[in-house]
Amino acid sequence: MKIKTVPSTWIENEGHRLDCGPYMSGAIETRELLQKLKVPKDRLQDLTQEGINGIINPGRITRNWVNNPEYGYPFLSSTDILQADLSYVSYIAKSVAKINSKLLIKENWTLITRSGTIGRMAYARSDMHGMACTEDVLRVIPDQNKILPGYLYAYLSTRFGVPLVISGTYGSIITHLEPNHIADLPVPRLGEVEQQTHELIQQAADLHVEALALRKQAADLLNSICNFPEKLAFGARNFAFSSASSADVLKRLDATYHNPVAQEAEKLVENAKGITLAEADIKGFESNRLKQVFVDPGYGTPFITSGGIFNKTITPERYLKNQLLGEDESWRINENDTLIARSGQVGGIIGRGVWADKRFDGFAASPHILRIRSQNLSFPPGYVYTFLCLTDVGYQLLARTAAGSSIPFLPLDSVLSIKIPQTPSIQQRNQIDQLIKESGNLLLKSQELEATAVSLVERTIEEGGQ
Repeated sequence: MKIKTVPSTWIENEGHRLDCGPYMSGAIETRELLQKLKVPKDRLQDLTQEGINGIINPGRITRNWVNNPEYGYPFLSSTDILQADLSYVSYIAKSVAKINSKLLIKENWTLITRSGTIGRMAYARSDMHGMACTEDVLRVIPDQNKILPGYLYAYLSTRFGVPLVISGTYGSIITHLEPNHIADLPVPRLGEVEQQTHELIQQAADLHVEALALRKQAADLLNSICNFPEKLAFGARNFAFSSASSADVLKRLDATYHNPVAQEAEKLVENAKGITLAEADIKGFESNRLKQVFVDPGYGTPFITSGGIFNKTITPERYLKNQLLGEDESWRINENDTLIARSGQVGGIIGRGVWADKRFDGFAASPHILRIRSQNLSFPPGYVYTFLCLTDVGYQLLARTAAGSSIPFLPLDSVLSIKIPQTPSIQQRNQIDQLIKESGNLLLKSQELEATAVSLVERTIEEGGQ
């Protein structure tokens, strides 16, 4: 519980609102600080295309899903806009976008979640251009003749901008944010700082897109060498039937393990001279389930969940008490690990993986994350990651191992029994490994640049706009 005493003038200035949101968020203190700034300030709606019409809530839509990308647009949820990799998102029928043209987003827009967890933001990168986006996200379209889009995004993302955005939230059970709630939000004009900030944000976005392109290059190279198709199936589990030998059924009796897509993936790896991860001396680690006691920063180890590993920005979600962690460090994420979400629903994050670049090093992993670690020079870690997480063959083999009915999970021994191709030469494997490592370095640099941009705006405002 939080308690705060506020003057009656605050209540009058907020339209006699009696809900505690505007008064607890820090928005009023922020407005007062901005009023004291000796720099020009514009209303948000004066900086967007066609005024308040440049702050878009597209309205409710009918969700008609399709499997084939030819007939749909990638559809971003309010969670997806914050993800690092958008290649796994679902597709919504193009007919839905024809009915509501506001559904599609464009590069350089600022996206703000407007329901649920309100005020989370993303800068629309070039790889997001033309995608469809949920009605639970507001689109802020900057008028680039008046303001640079990178600066507007960075300002709204600061500790000054966020409270002003979320203070406009209305509703008790299902909170929401509408364009008119943030239309009059003050935006300080900071002169040359705006240009510097925009360049940093744009460079961060471009590096992120470049990093994903390197990963696709690595996947395409491996698929080409091993004669793997880019896509085996549109889903992880589809209705189908197949037969299996009695020897295979003795290992796993569940039908989904023997589905024809997984069997085809297995044959493709056999043809590529596959050997099991265990035979390749690739290790797997899983955290023990323990009582999770969280402490303040500085008194614990940064902790991350299986959902958090997919975020664009990697930061500690909480800090786990050091005394709870084992001395063998089986809980620890090392740089160059492959991180695989081991729990959830098939078709969701389960079986999806992330490359652990330097940002992850030293984090404590949730028990719902498997860590695959290669120290075998013949199977460099980037090559292992590419096969398991960037090819559909690898994903189908991971997804088939899911066991359990209510909440499926990936058993570590089953994952280590997956075969990895030996067809690529050592030189080719190292080439793939270097592409992945460079991709990780670019994502790290991208996050640092965005943080620098936000910090620049905050520091300038703190110093009076100078």
